[in-house]
Amino acid sequence: MNNQEQKHQRRVRYKGTHPRAFHEKYKELQPEKYADAVEKVIQKGGTPAGMHRSICVDEIMEILQITPGQTGLDATLGYGGHSLEMLKCLDSKGHLYALDVDPIELPRTKERLESLGYGPQILTIKQMNFSSIDQVVLESGPLDFILADLGVSSMQIDNPERGFSFKSEGPLDLRLNPSKGISAAERLKSITQEELQGMFLENADEPYSAEISRAIISEIKKGRNISTTTELQQVIKDALKFIPEAARSEAVKKSCQRCFQALRIDVNNEFEVLYDFLEKLPAALASGGRVAILTFHSGEDRLVKKSFKRFLSKGMYKEIAPEAIRPSAAECNSNSRARCAKLRWAIKS
Repeated sequence: MNNQEQKHQRRVRYKGTHPRAFHEKYKELQPEKYADAVEKVIQKGGTPAGMHRSICVDEIMEILQITPGQTGLDATLGYGGHSLEMLKCLDSKGHLYALDVDPIELPRTKERLESLGYGPQILTIKQMNFSSIDQVVLESGPLDFILADLGVSSMQIDNPERGFSFKSEGPLDLRLNPSKGISAAERLKSITQEELQGMFLENADEPYSAEISRAIISEIKKGRNISTTTELQQVIKDALKFIPEAARSEAVKKSCQRCFQALRIDVNNEFEVLYDFLEKLPAALASGGRVAILTFHSGEDRLVKKSFKRFLSKGMYKEIAPEAIRPSAAECNSNSRARCAKLRWAIKS
């Protein structure tokens, strides 16, 4: 027997009722085996690790009015919750296309939907950016319905290896596709203070953009790399020490959320991608086709609102949402990540 052979390592146990580390939550990460544990997390208003709870499902289905035989697109597949509801409406007749840029979560979602009986005969999944909707239409033909949920999936936020959240130690990455572009850490190395301050303002309406950008650039000029989520969090925390202690903790939390959002939007070119998608959207829809777009911050919502109004005035849409639809109070209470969502829709002429 090889004495160098490692001893069997037991899996990390589920510690107590609220394990903190992502990898410790093995019950949540295996919903097919631990359905009761997952349901308990949901009942308490949480999102189980490795999962995503779709937002405004009923409202979106009412807007899209999907019927069997139609062809549609889920422009941002994510965990597949919205796609699953669309597929149920199609009732094995017609076809759904679904897109996502995330090479890590996409295969898992595809496998999950296939296990439910939704294979290539009814569902086509492509790893591509939804700004390339015109390429999809070359294959699908004009689309009867389109959904774009612009939120980051809970699976991405909760996994510390993706670097989307300041709540856990992880690489400061923030890319939806880690194999393309540069990470947020690399972006900070080459940006000027003026650019960074503008980014925080434009992408997240950060009220302390000047103080935080000054602190970040000061650290980088000293030769200190900001390469992890917690390192960036600490710089933001230090930059806001001037805030009275009673209000500081909440201010730091909100500024961290906004700054991480701003960096994520920047490294993924999210505004540019959304603009391209919106410009191509009317041509992608069939006559009478319906589109629903779910946004999660003011910058996205402004782009959608302006695009819908502009194409309505040009006669390309015959009707648009008069105002944004917000998730119900009940949904917000049961899923805190729904609180900042806004839903808008348009119908092709």
